[in-house]
Amino acid sequence: VQNGCDHRCTFCIIPYGRGNSRSAPAGEIVEQVRKLTAQGYREVVLTGVDVTSWGADLPGQPTLGQLVARILKLVPELPRLRLSSIDAAEIDADLLRCLAEEPRLMPYLHLSLQAGDDMILKRMKRRHLRADALKLVAEVRAVRPDTAFGADLIAGFPTETEAMFENTLRLVEEAGLSFLHVFPFSARPGTPAARMPKVKGDVVKVRAARLRAAGEAALVRHLDAQVGRVLNSLVERPGLARAEDFTEIAFSGEAVVGGVTPMRVSGHDGRRLLAEPIVAEAA
Repeated sequence: VQNGCDHRCTFCIIPYGRGNSRSAPAGEIVEQVRKLTAQGYREVVLTGVDVTSWGADLPGQPTLGQLVARILKLVPELPRLRLSSIDAAEIDADLLRCLAEEPRLMPYLHLSLQAGDDMILKRMKRRHLRADALKLVAEVRAVRPDTAFGADLIAGFPTETEAMFENTLRLVEEAGLSFLHVFPFSARPGTPAARMPKVKGDVVKVRAARLRAAGEAALVRHLDAQVGRVLNSLVERPGLARAEDFTEIAFSGEAVVGGVTPMRVSGHDGRRLLAEPIVAEAA
């Protein structure tokens, strides 16, 4: 629904390749969602380079939350609507209201955090600070307690000290993150970060490994909390489904691919839930 980016994070080359933010008109988006739903799709994901900036270049500057509300209202036959990665600096009041009031909006947000230390966030030229990220997570959980969170995090950004890294490491538990995408810093030629004092390569590698280990432990905590529950799950292919909060489910038994099926969780393997379908949805 959106391409390009108006922001200039010091590590990112995307704006140079894709230009400024451009939004698809709401009417076109609603029509596409309606067509997909008519074709039998049970879930639609709204995605973009900076999807929370959707609407800023359109007449009246509508917000992403207003788009979500419009889709859910005008396509009542759509069972599930999901958002892709969002910026931790941007979550509008309408989007928060949709999370609170619309069960068809899936309870999972993947946050573009990148770091958990304020000095590094400033040097990245991010638009949020550590406290902003924690506040956003708390606000969402206050209205939708079952929301799970993922995050992108960069290890070894230029000038990152051990203390700065520890702030990012602690954020995983403090924010209650469940799914991490961890990236060792990789300089993009022409970006400001490429000219900053680099962290030694072996240190970057170790920090990335520590972040990934923290992510694995966080995922296990999340999976432990799901055991014994019945989860409405979208069957992606035989033996594999996704819960509403994006948790991956390996299941035994039969279920219609593309259908939404309740599944009883019996355990997990450290990466995925293990479950069995209760009643398969008719094709």
